Amino acid sequence: MLEVKNLSKSFGGVHAMQDVSFTVRAGSVHSVIGPNGAGKTTLFNLISGVYEPTRGEILLDGENVAGLPSDQLARRGMSRTFQNLQVCMNMTACENVMLGAHLRTRSSLLGGMTGAMRRADAALREEALRLIDDVGVGRHAHLHATQLSFGLLKRLEIARALASKPRLLLLDEPAAGLNDTETHEITELIRRIAASGVTVLLVEHDMKLVMNISDHLLVLDYGRKLAEGTAAEVRDNPRVIAAYLGTEAASEAVEIAEAA
Repeated sequence: MLEVKNLSKSFGGVHAMQDVSFTVRAGSVHSVIGPNGAGKTTLFNLISGVYEPTRGEILLDGENVAGLPSDQLARRGMSRTFQNLQVCMNMTACENVMLGAHLRTRSSLLGGMTGAMRRADAALREEALRLIDDVGVGRHAHLHATQLSFGLLKRLEIARALASKPRLLLLDEPAAGLNDTETHEITELIRRIAASGVTVLLVEHDMKLVMNISDHLLVLDYGRKLAEGTAAEVRDNPRVIAAYLGTEAASEAVEIAEAA
């Protein structure tokens, strides 16, 4: 579904991304790991149209979409969440999710006069309520975002991303700041999303989540690809252990993978 070829991004004299290439299979959960400053969010911003690459290609279903703005990518089936929540706090949970479907709505003066717009709005609201319920926020659908906990807001943002009916969903640290119970719930939610046929590209620091859910991993090191492979291959890669996991964390990752 997604192929990245020799992707590079420079900010002045700083090379934030250097010749990174990888492929994401349709229907898979593909994770990107690395410490702060490794280039994970820069990679997401390049793929999702926030940044324009200095060099390289981003192929979505075989078409080079590098440099296209985010709205055009959304029309092609790509959606994302953000490391720092991008929720409209002056809206209800339901209204936030409805906002995510705006690319699929059509409005006109005639439509409003004939009631077609009102019927479309009612259908959109019904779909938003279904998505909110699917992510576990159903009881809070009509509360303002300011009344929701951080964990619920994380799930709400995923529901809004799903409202555009993406085929490729980019999740930027969905478990950041969550407790163990909330992280488990997010893990199960990602499993259900992938099982529904949506391809997931995931950036996450929680190694337990990553090792248990990923079909394939990409490891970044200062904007370069250090390694890639299955969870077991990455877990046992000495370069990854040395650069990212450390001895204690690597042992924990081994125990997690063996238990799974």
